[in-house]
Amino acid sequence: MGIDLLNRVVRSGGLVGAVWLCSLGTALAMPPIQHWQTTNGARVYYVPAPELPMVDIRVVFAAGSVRDAGLPGLASMTNHLLDKGAAGLTANDLAARLEGLGAELGSGSLRDMAWVSLRSLSDAALLEPALEVLQQVLGQPDFNALDFERERERTLVSLREDEQSPSTIAEYRFYRVVFGEHPYATRPVGDAASLQRMTPEDIRAYYEQYYVAGNAVIAIVGDVDRKAAERLAERIAGALDDGKAAPAVPVVAALEDASEERIFHPSTQTHVRMGAPGMRRGDPDYFPLYVGNHILGGGGLVSRLNEEIREKRGLSYSVYSYFSPMAQDGPYVFGLQTRNDQLDEALEVMRATLKTFHEEGPTEEELVAARKNITGGFALRVDSNSKIVEYLAMIGFYMLPLDYLVTFNARVEAVTREQIRDAFRRRVPVDHMATVIVGGEK
Repeated sequence: MGIDLLNRVVRSGGLVGAVWLCSLGTALAMPPIQHWQTTNGARVYYVPAPELPMVDIRVVFAAGSVRDAGLPGLASMTNHLLDKGAAGLTANDLAARLEGLGAELGSGSLRDMAWVSLRSLSDAALLEPALEVLQQVLGQPDFNALDFERERERTLVSLREDEQSPSTIAEYRFYRVVFGEHPYATRPVGDAASLQRMTPEDIRAYYEQYYVAGNAVIAIVGDVDRKAAERLAERIAGALDDGKAAPAVPVVAALEDASEERIFHPSTQTHVRMGAPGMRRGDPDYFPLYVGNHILGGGGLVSRLNEEIREKRGLSYSVYSYFSPMAQDGPYVFGLQTRNDQLDEALEVMRATLKTFHEEGPTEEELVAARKNITGGFALRVDSNSKIVEYLAMIGFYMLPLDYLVTFNARVEAVTREQIRDAFRRRVPVDHMATVIVGGEK
């Protein structure tokens, strides 16, 4: 019965999107984000969404690979093992319980954060046992040796497969060159050497340090009122030790010089990554840089890079640029792939396009089009509970303003050509970028 109801809810998912789409037209109609702390220190962010009988929960920890502390892959492995066995139940046992309730459990980790999520119907007969599984996974993971060995071997196989992908090689080498000795430089899934050194005891120690209430953000969206949301949050946080917040991420250093590294790979296409440290979450230059990049390379087929490299010259099918803001300055990335014999021309055009934009900024026509494109598409980014709960978790984790979603479009509309030009001149080091090239001829 639970699964049938869940299927009906999924098929009717447009209802929530329609409600939020209408509310975005008038900012005051948008449900306000509510915020409080649990008794043991977890920070909670909540939005009621009674239109559908569902609840989405996302528990986020400052437990990403930036805290691997000399053992790359530790954060990723810890997170991955949470639902492989908990409270004496196997992964199959946990999955069977959730399936019978029509609930979904998820988890993942990045450089800054790790998370566990639950989607369940709001009917107490289904939500209560689903929450029990979430509590077991969060508070009683087994981390047994057999599960650890199996997942370690699976990860090692995946790493060997990555060695055959020029795109993956370029991405991870780019992070190493851009971030140097900063912990953002390491591959989140680790490497063969660190995985061989890792033990279940390392996993347990990492979990006990970072998977604690004082280091947690709980995001809740769905068909529960404030009092029910408070009870949910207390129950989730109560499964964790109190603990304390993780220390701040070290500041990222700027690149001092330009560099170019070419790595041979037997492929007909050459993959390029170029860039430098960019910006952080909550950065005062976020909106000018974001809108400016949309014009330069983030707007897909309507971007300058696409026009110059793909449309005019046919040098690449895919060319792009993006900022990846994190707790500290994440990378500003330019990427393309091209035929081996077209590499030098494509790279020259990409650099020239960036330099021109850096010096002159966008045209008024480009800015107007970018504003319309960004604001017109924003409603689709918050058109479901699952998307909204991800935004809440991001807002809470990076301590962004509670009105971030309400004011987003207005702040985009307020960006001027001069602000973009000024921000790019100050923040984008065109003469100090790292370039990694993978593929081509020896």
